[in-house]
Amino acid sequence: MRVVIAMTGASGSIFGMEFVKSFPGEKYLIASRWAKSVMAQETGASLEDLAPHARRVFSNEDISSPLASGANPFDAMVVVPCSASTLSKIAGGIADSLITRAAAVALKERRKLVLCLRETPLSSILIENMERVSRAGAVVMPISPSFYQGAATVADLARLFSGRIAAVLGEPVETAGWKKELL
Repeated sequence: MRVVIAMTGASGSIFGMEFVKSFPGEKYLIASRWAKSVMAQETGASLEDLAPHARRVFSNEDISSPLASGANPFDAMVVVPCSASTLSKIAGGIADSLITRAAAVALKERRKLVLCLRETPLSSILIENMERVSRAGAVVMPISPSFYQGAATVADLARLFSGRIAAVLGEPVETAGWKKELL
């Protein structure tokens, strides 16, 4: 699976970092300027630490990237963490950066787009924008870690949420990091 992974400046960079590191397949990473800043503040890590886990890393300012065109197919795009601003730009059709342009490509080409929103509380405007992107075909998946699977650390929460994203993309449950349990 060819997946574009975008990280924005919303808090919760550990969730994006975990997904980049653990998701199998061919990964292309886009990080905004603010994503790099928040990642350094929250984890002490840099984009260079994630580069070995991606086939290629793109600047959010690189609108000439192959990811900005529908002629260069990818299977899915995940924005994790996704800021309210990025989600709102996607909802409004504003494609002024590589992240928002690649998301516009995903929507117009009917490719899977998962937006892992990291925002609270939610304004009525943001709720309307979440509905708008959902109606356009995106999956809005707020970063909402689960505690019922034995998570003991923040890293565990990030791993489990990363597995939930993988499951939404169609990865087998075991691959996605979930414990297979019978109901």
